[in-house]
This record gives sequence, structure tokens and C-alpha cells, in this order.
Amino acid sequence: MKRLWLLFSQTATVVLAAYFVVGTLKPQWIGNTRSLAGGVSLVEAPAPSPGEIPLDSLRVAAQKASAAVVSINTSKAASKHARPDDPWFKFFYGDQGSEPTGGLGSGVIVSPSGYILTNNHVVEGADDIEVILNDTRHAKAKVIGTDPDSDLAVLKIDLEKLPVIVLGNSDNIQVGDRVLAIGNPFGVGQTVTSGIVSALGRNQLGINTFENFIQTDAAINPGNSGGALVDTKGNLLGINTAIYSRSGGSMGIGFAIPVSTAKQVLDGLVKDGQITRGWIGVEPNDLSPELAEAFGVPNQDGVIITGVLQKGPAAQAGLQPGDIILSIGDRKVADVSQLLSLVASLKPGVPASFTIDRKGQKLALDIKPGVRPRPKVPGK
Repeated sequence: MKRLWLLFSQTATVVLAAYFVVGTLKPQWIGNTRSLAGGVSLVEAPAPSPGEIPLDSLRVAAQKASAAVVSINTSKAASKHARPDDPWFKFFYGDQGSEPTGGLGSGVIVSPSGYILTNNHVVEGADDIEVILNDTRHAKAKVIGTDPDSDLAVLKIDLEKLPVIVLGNSDNIQVGDRVLAIGNPFGVGQTVTSGIVSALGRNQLGINTFENFIQTDAAINPGNSGGALVDTKGNLLGINTAIYSRSGGSMGIGFAIPVSTAKQVLDGLVKDGQITRGWIGVEPNDLSPELAEAFGVPNQDGVIITGVLQKGPAAQAGLQPGDIILSIGDRKVADVSQLLSLVASLKPGVPASFTIDRKGQKLALDIKPGVRPRPKVPGK
């Protein structure tokens, strides 16, 4: 038995050595060769089997999701002025122009009945919205509703046999997970880029009222807004919304709204045409050393309340200026942005438990949230 094993190992060694020598000196003997007109021989890899997918390829995810990602073209009629031909008007205000303006973005089909998620800033103020599918079909879109606080909007188109994206779970993703960004950057056509989840829970960026962004280094550029951020199975994780850039192009810092938030907005806009959020009527501030000293409270985690609206939900529950909100339910409150998001997620009329610090003493208050007032539109 030992002799047979020795013979086998020697034979294998000789075969591998011969293969190495031939592969180095005469590669054309073991590979596909092709001769050019000048007599130069090229060595080509063997043709892959039909349907064979490389192990590290994201082809399946890209193909699965891309069909449901659309391009959005918007146009806005030119503003009409009372005296556009008045020379004095032109002298003071310049030529205001008479051509309509256009915009570009992306969207994601989330329902066979034609509902599309996109960004509010993509369709805001548009007089005409055209949706172009990946299969080249075109359709005029109707705005079902918008939510400027989250920068999301819902459109609807009337076409048959629509491809629909599968919604993933943005609550389970972790930093380092691979993702794809799909959209129509700069209007060049649908484009897929890859990267990883760079950070979670990004806020205080000054982009939206309620911020809880997924940060990614997958390339996102102008025109990608409203497009899809998907996982390696092609399931939707977020709606691409913004980038940090000094040049106007991608610098590897992009932000997407989690699909968990997008589902809530979609449900509210389709059912009621608006989003109902919780509100308690307070003026919160991050607990800085200066505020801690002014109110005579310890400098700790939490959000200090510097004002309480009379007869508002918080005032009726007994919350006072100088109180520090530590948690809502089982969720700790670290800053104002997190407080706003947590309160907004509360159901109006249903009491919620707030843990507060009042002059060093922990208290529990049950506050019944009201409905968050809608932002006032300038001029209305």
C-alpha cells in the first residue's frame, strides 16, 4: 500500500511539473489560441459554459432589480410675468426666459398596480412627469402624494405587466454589507454601481426634517435620486437620495432612505394622501455644557426641553422646561434628531412612556401624542 501511494505521489508531481513547464513555454498547447493578421498568437481563456456565472458576480441581483428601476423626466412651465416685454422690467429684473425647465431623476416600481417610489425633490413643482421603464416603455405619471419631511414621493402609472422590486429588510443590514445602487446618473441611461454599507443611522445632515440615512460608497450621482439601493439578492434596501460632494459628482459618500421608512410613507400617502406623525409640542435642544449649567442639571446624555407649548400634549402630561428626556419606551434618546424621529413614529392618541430626568430624579411620564402640524407653505 505504501509503495502504491509513493508511486501515485511521484506520478502526480511529474504531471504537475510538466503542466507548469508547458504552460510557461508553450501556453498555446493548453489554451485556446487565435492568430492575428500579423502572425501574433493570442492565448484566450476557454469559453464559459452557457449560463455559467462567476462566483463573485452580482449579475443576478442587478438583473433582478434593474427591471423595476425607472428613469423620471420632469418639466416645469416657464413663469409668466405681467410685463415680460416691458424694457424697464427687463432692465431691473433681466430676461426671465420663456422656455420650460426640465429635471431628471429615478424611481422604483413597488407595486404591480403601478405605484412608484421616488424623491420629493425629483418631482417637486413639476407640471409634467414622464416615466421611462427599462424595457423602453413610456408613461405619464400622476403624483399620489409627497412628503417633504422625508423627501419621498409616490407616483402612479397605468401600464400592464409591470416589473416589481422585492422589498428587503433595512433593519437587518450591517456596516460592510455589499450593496448596489441603480439609477440614471446624468441621463446617460440606467447604470449599476457597487459598494458597501459605510454607516447606518446618519442624521444631522440638514437634508430632511427626519433623517436616518444608510451611507454607502456605491457611486451615486445627479440623476440617481429616487433610484434603488439593493442587497446582493436584488432586494430593495433604500431609496437613493443625496451625496456629499465638492465637485457635483460622486466622492464615495452617498445617502439612501431606508426601505422601512419608505414603506411607512408609501402606506400613508396611498391610503390618506398624507403622512400622520406624532407630536408633543416641545422645544428640544441637545444638552450642551452651557445649557446644563444654565438649567442647573448634570451634563449627561439626553435631550433637554427648553420650552413647552401651553395646552400641548407634553404640557398636559406634566413635562416642564429643564426636564431631560432620556428615553421613549425602550429606545434611548441621544440627540434632538433622534427625539424628533422617535416622537414622529408614535401613533397620535396612543400614550407613550417617556423617561425623564428632573433635577437629578428619574421620572416616568405617559404622554399622549397629537398629530404633527403640516409645514406651512410660503405664500399660503
